[in-house]
Amino acid sequence: MILRFICISLIFLSSSSYANFPPLQPLVDKVEKGSVLVIPPGTYSGPVIVSEAITLDGQGQVTIDSGGKGTVILLDTDGAVIKNLRLTNSGEHHNDLDSGVQVRGNFNVIKNNVIDNCLFGIDLQQAENNIVKDNTISSKDDELGMRGDAIRLWYSFENKITHNTINNTRDMVVWYSKNNVIKNNVTRGGRYGLHFMYSQYNDVQNNEYYNNSVGIFLMYSDGVVIKNNTISHATGAAGVGIGFKETSDITVSDNKVLFSSVGLSIDVSPYQPDTKNHFTNNLIAFNGIGIRFLANWKDNIFKNNHFKANITQIIVSGGKTANRNEWDGNYWDDYEGFDLNRDNVGDTPHDIYAYADRIWQDVPSAQFYKGSAMLELIDFLERLAPFSEPDLILRDKTPLMDVSITAVQHEQIESTESKHVHTSGEATELEKKLQRYLQ
Repeated sequence: MILRFICISLIFLSSSSYANFPPLQPLVDKVEKGSVLVIPPGTYSGPVIVSEAITLDGQGQVTIDSGGKGTVILLDTDGAVIKNLRLTNSGEHHNDLDSGVQVRGNFNVIKNNVIDNCLFGIDLQQAENNIVKDNTISSKDDELGMRGDAIRLWYSFENKITHNTINNTRDMVVWYSKNNVIKNNVTRGGRYGLHFMYSQYNDVQNNEYYNNSVGIFLMYSDGVVIKNNTISHATGAAGVGIGFKETSDITVSDNKVLFSSVGLSIDVSPYQPDTKNHFTNNLIAFNGIGIRFLANWKDNIFKNNHFKANITQIIVSGGKTANRNEWDGNYWDDYEGFDLNRDNVGDTPHDIYAYADRIWQDVPSAQFYKGSAMLELIDFLERLAPFSEPDLILRDKTPLMDVSITAVQHEQIESTESKHVHTSGEATELEKKLQRYLQ
């Protein structure tokens, strides 16, 4: 009986505490269009609807608590600014997209906010020319698949998503959206760091993705530029650094894809006729599989990429070849040739063949033994005296002989993470590890 009384008292105190927060909506309703509301420090109750082009500034001292109901702030206008607020405790309904901020207009700015305990972070629907910048976003403390998305774009064009820090959400998703810029964001502990569906001509640069199930995945999304991103520790059975599904006319350059189950996964890409995908100057290192082709496909061009310390460099499902793609001037750490004229190009091509170690590729139950002494011994004997002609997976006619960390980026590594966290100029742990292994 006493325990029941205590529980009822706690529930009452909790609801009373929320009820005691003054509502912010009356203050918002009094602000004239084009004016700035500097909100007095404190905690206020939501939800809040902004229907005029006003500025809400919390100056880092204001919390808006939605009490577990709905979306904290709905921007149903053009030209509003939401900044320096903490937005928390949204509802939990996926169908309603309960969020920290819902954007249903154009030319709005959402910056320098902390969004926590909100199912979705920032949701943009049919919204154009908005800026989402310098926000820190986390979701509900639920299982990975039940969390909401950190930032979600739906039929939204010409938006800029920059310098956000995202932790423990589900995905960042871009659906049916064109010409968006996604730069300088850091994402950790999610499912898809960035996921495109039917979205063309987006620009993805200088982002960092750590410990997500998948770093970046493109499905049916053409003309995307992926440049100078770091994807690390996409592990687990389905871990992929960057994945491509029926995706065409892609530029992938100057990225680091590291410590993942699969570095690049390519499935029927490029898909559109007379298109090519270009992979240039990427570092693919310390992965279980460097590149996995899910079909015998063509028209991917690989130049000046660097493959180092992958357990398996290339596999092609079904035992086919990747040699219908173009391989030119890549660095392979398992190249066994020489450079007698010292031009940093191997005198003989680099060939990758499929020997007996393909057992683990073709027989799912044998994948448990990948890298084991038994399969390594079988592979060694097969290479020493093959019983049948091995399959040529690829041939790089001009393999590079040497590579350093400066050759990968053409400049000193500058981590986006250091811009958010490190101000002393010291290298991050990841950079130190790369410098140690790649010299």
